[in-house]
Amino acid sequence: MPKLIINYEETYSPVAKMTIVRVIIVMAAIEGWSLHQMDVKNVFFHGDLHEEMYMEQPPGYVDQTHPNLVYRLKKVLYGLKQTPRAQSDKIGQYLVTSGFQTSNANFSLYVKKTNHGIVIIIIYVDDLIITRNSDANIFDLKKLLKQKFGMKDLGELRYFLDIEVIQSPKGIWLLQRQYALNKLTEYGMTSCKPISIPLKQNVWLH
Repeated sequence: MPKLIINYEETYSPVAKMTIVRVIIVMAAIEGWSLHQMDVKNVFFHGDLHEEMYMEQPPGYVDQTHPNLVYRLKKVLYGLKQTPRAQSDKIGQYLVTSGFQTSNANFSLYVKKTNHGIVIIIIYVDDLIITRNSDANIFDLKKLLKQKFGMKDLGELRYFLDIEVIQSPKGIWLLQRQYALNKLTEYGMTSCKPISIPLKQNVWLH
């Protein structure tokens, strides 16, 4: 099989498993760590393209003297099948060179141990969850990530994958109230009457 075909079919993008996310949140709740969130701006424009790839001249940017020529891409573009993998590799390589280690349990989980403690980063496409046993150096880490990838600091973790996160000294609560309200709005059921159970009691299903 040609190499180009093999690369074309490798369109995976490692993302954090929900189980790992919940484990880290539980750990943070037990240890009293704070959870922070960052968002990568234009995430799909940070990946490097290792394959030789071409595209037709887009409308509005056609060279009138050479209309049949094509562009050779140097960077990934949104819509390419290789883009999510390239983006994940780009951020992952930077974290590894910065002293982080990839977890064997999940390739989107990065851990760094220092003399000051431990730092944990979870990556889900363009969202990052950061936690550590001390907030002293979290802001230095955020500053470095902003400079490298133009990330947006969203502060403490409040909303992730349709889950609302409430942090307090007493613990961490995970809610999906807003997600349920959004679904009711989507299907025009915001005015429906609530009921404690979805079906009549003692109904036999066949």
